[in-house]
Amino acid sequence: MPNDSPAAPLSPADPSASPLASQLSPAERSRLSQCFQRGTQNAATNVDYAIEMFSACVLGDPGNAVYLQNLLAVLKRKHGPKKSGGLGALWPGSKAGGLKKLATTAQWRELIKQGVGILKASPYDHGCLLAMADACGQLQFHEAQRVYLKTALDGSPADPEVNRQCARFLADHGEFDQAIACWVRVSNVKGLSEEAQQEIAKLQVEKTIVAGHGMVGRSGGAAKQPVAGQAAEQTDRVSILKRAIQEKPAEIEAYLELADILERDATMEEAEAVLAQALAASGNDLKVREHMEDRQLRWARHRVHVAEKRLEAENTPANQKTLEQLRAAQIKHEVEIYSARCARYPENLTWRYELAMRLKAAGNHAEAIKHFQDVLQDARRKGAVSLELGECFQKIKQYQLAMRNYVAAVESLTDRELELRKRALYRAGVLAAGLDDREAAQKYLSTLAGLDFGYRDVAQRLDKLSSSKDKGAGG
Repeated sequence: MPNDSPAAPLSPADPSASPLASQLSPAERSRLSQCFQRGTQNAATNVDYAIEMFSACVLGDPGNAVYLQNLLAVLKRKHGPKKSGGLGALWPGSKAGGLKKLATTAQWRELIKQGVGILKASPYDHGCLLAMADACGQLQFHEAQRVYLKTALDGSPADPEVNRQCARFLADHGEFDQAIACWVRVSNVKGLSEEAQQEIAKLQVEKTIVAGHGMVGRSGGAAKQPVAGQAAEQTDRVSILKRAIQEKPAEIEAYLELADILERDATMEEAEAVLAQALAASGNDLKVREHMEDRQLRWARHRVHVAEKRLEAENTPANQKTLEQLRAAQIKHEVEIYSARCARYPENLTWRYELAMRLKAAGNHAEAIKHFQDVLQDARRKGAVSLELGECFQKIKQYQLAMRNYVAAVESLTDRELELRKRALYRAGVLAAGLDDREAAQKYLSTLAGLDFGYRDVAQRLDKLSSSKDKGAGG
């Protein structure tokens, strides 16, 4: 978490750039966008007004990391560098003490609201920043959580609790070297040395385990450490690209190349910061925005992959909870990105299919059905989409509609799509049995057994159907 606070306001990547934004009404999104624009326009000349505008943005959309970054930037501009002897306790003062009470009762949004008020007076209050980071983590606003933690670490780099929480967050997101650095910073603190050494050793093992499971590098290839000559060359290239950006800030290619290098050799956070600068410099250019979205999708998959490997290595409730949270956050973020792309490209059925799949995964079956039905226009996807529709209709207990779509899937899918065909036959057979249509159930499950007799519990279901038929005949 390097100390590189933005020198100028950053632009949001998209109107739906946070986990909460997709839940906001169009009128509320428009209001927040206008507040952000007014804050940006006044950041250099009327700091107090900019603070109020950015505060409104953060309170309206607390998961939006760009809104938060800009609020913290203008607060630091107003208050200047952190002075020694500032507030240092974890819950300093009566106001911050109130945050602890809110945390114990899980009032996370109220905590964020009160925390913003505290930060207006003291933007370096790391106790408040840690409390707000925890609230964002509980709400699955992980990018905002990162910003709060980074700000706390920038202001209090030697504080044990700040480093502990930053290390935990970074490890959960697969950034093991950064997490180890946090523990190294406090390894000589009295009473923490043993814990720090244990955590460093544990993180080194986890890093090795993840790498041993075929972990890809941040830019998509196998993770590699550059040799000395390559490292020096890359350092020179970074300097060249930074100078190019300073000289010609409107040309985006240098930003994209720099982000590539930082993603591979530094941190995802640094790469994302460069892309945010590119977005602002380009006037919210669509190419840059979608480049950033693609990376965010990949980074989310990376985090889930790391969490899966950690759970495989150590099956604990904490690791299970982390994996569940990251999977939920990944689905939310993918829904936001694909929703935005569907709005941009309403005729693109591929984006609509991807959105429908994420909505289904998120449990929003009614909304997924609408998009899957649109995708049925694509004859090439008819079988697969009919199967997905059947499962969605079954989830909302529209069993006849589900059966109709399963039958369509069975009729459309060929042996070239064997796994989907087997799934469709199984769904059709099981639902038919549930609807007491034994003939149809026998037909679909027998066909499935002919393709794969070991598929799930198809053999047992056929035995049960035969047994029921024999009883009926005997009676």
